[in-house]
Amino acid sequence: MVSPIGTKASEEQCYMGTYHSTRGRTLSCSSKVAIRTGIAPDGGLFVSDELGTQQVDISSLADKSYFEIAQDVLGMLLNDYTAEEISACVDEAYRGTFASEEVTPLVKLDAAPGADAPQTYVMELFGGPTSAFKDVALQMLPRLMARTSAKDGSAERIMIVTATSGDTGKAALAGFADTPGTGITVFYPEGKVSRVQNLQMSTQEGDNVAVCGIRGNFDDAQSAVKRIFADKELAERLEAAGTVLSSANSINVGRLVPQVVYYFAAYAQLLRAGAIEAGDAVEFCVPTGNFGDILAGYYAKRMGLPVAKLVVASDKNNVLADFLTTGVYDRNRPFYQTASPSMDILISSNLERLLALMEGAGESVANYMNELAARGKYTVRPETAQKIAAEFACGFCDDEGTKRTIAKLFSEKGYLLDTHTAVAWNVAEEYRTKTGAERPLIVVSTASPFKFCQSVLEALGETEFAAGTDIIAQLAKKTGKIAPAPLAGLAGKAVRFTDVTGKDEMESKVTEFLRA
Repeated sequence: MVSPIGTKASEEQCYMGTYHSTRGRTLSCSSKVAIRTGIAPDGGLFVSDELGTQQVDISSLADKSYFEIAQDVLGMLLNDYTAEEISACVDEAYRGTFASEEVTPLVKLDAAPGADAPQTYVMELFGGPTSAFKDVALQMLPRLMARTSAKDGSAERIMIVTATSGDTGKAALAGFADTPGTGITVFYPEGKVSRVQNLQMSTQEGDNVAVCGIRGNFDDAQSAVKRIFADKELAERLEAAGTVLSSANSINVGRLVPQVVYYFAAYAQLLRAGAIEAGDAVEFCVPTGNFGDILAGYYAKRMGLPVAKLVVASDKNNVLADFLTTGVYDRNRPFYQTASPSMDILISSNLERLLALMEGAGESVANYMNELAARGKYTVRPETAQKIAAEFACGFCDDEGTKRTIAKLFSEKGYLLDTHTAVAWNVAEEYRTKTGAERPLIVVSTASPFKFCQSVLEALGETEFAAGTDIIAQLAKKTGKIAPAPLAGLAGKAVRFTDVTGKDEMESKVTEFLRA
């Protein structure tokens, strides 16, 4: 077995050979090395053949807290971490850092009146320090990474390089700010994140953080970050300087696996509420662009969670919905800037992991990715398309549908959705109508509506908007809702980062930040 870092391999690095690239099994490593490295040296993503070999005891979930469920699930997925290490990471990440003791609470919002109506829930993932679902993973990732020490054969300092479509950036900055032995550089598409998202990043405090806009979209930023990771000459220069690159995007398996936990936690809440019995199947509708959040749901199903269907909700950039319908992935289409910017993505990185799980890691996945890079499209085998369709349903919603959904749910139920969750609610309603499914359906809510004030206010009929952070107070007054403290606290914070660069100059920016 060979260390993916390529230097100073140790027995601990190659523990069990649990993780390997989606594009082949030549290189295998422990989960600690996979997390520390971020991306495989051949450009693939890390996956494990052991996924599903251990099953979560569904019958015991109702008696367990989020913390206990997290220890069980993470212990199965990251088997070279000790139980003590996992327990410490869970406590540090989640105790006292989220608004609810449930961490990711369910809110029941029946789709129609009547005791026999299908049960619909919203799972609120935005109770963390940056009011976005990325907090669930990015409060955990720095703790996991901190326990991948130099004895693993890795360099002494980790530089996190991350592209963001809006929420990952702030959540990663908050998680890694002033963490010893790390630095973090975040790139975001200039002008294509919300005003609040921009302020969250540009005002970030910490001596080890850097933020830079790029002229382009999220796909441009994400592709450039992958090129930076693939640059062997840069890696050698950094290694000589005692630094290794890693990522906080969901291409890092340490970002992905904490998200698996809240699918089990949602099921546990339904059990405690008497809404289901152990073994009853449920469904989830997930707004997604990079396919990470919903892939975590598929991981949960492989680990024993009774899931009948996972419903992919896309915005107008509906490349995923088209792929799930046709088996053809084609990014050769217009890129739309929508009211749900975190989903404005045409290259869904985590889909590569699903393909490896469906077909087996190796040459076929590598060929798909090569075709995507060269021609902008690929077609999966018919049997693969059928297997995927058996697990996933899909739909999409444009901005007009998003606005109508926000206004309707607020008017009828007094519940305020952000733009991304509104996409999912809209798709979930269409799915219910089309299939007639009567199982409990959980809409995965990914952000506070106060992160997208102008779009939400527009949906509620407003045409004039307060300047700066005053727009947060405007939405609070309009709806009678209280803005999360981390967002309300943006008022008066000094902007620290204003740099903007071209997508081809991102590597030089990383080098510049390293010298600073």
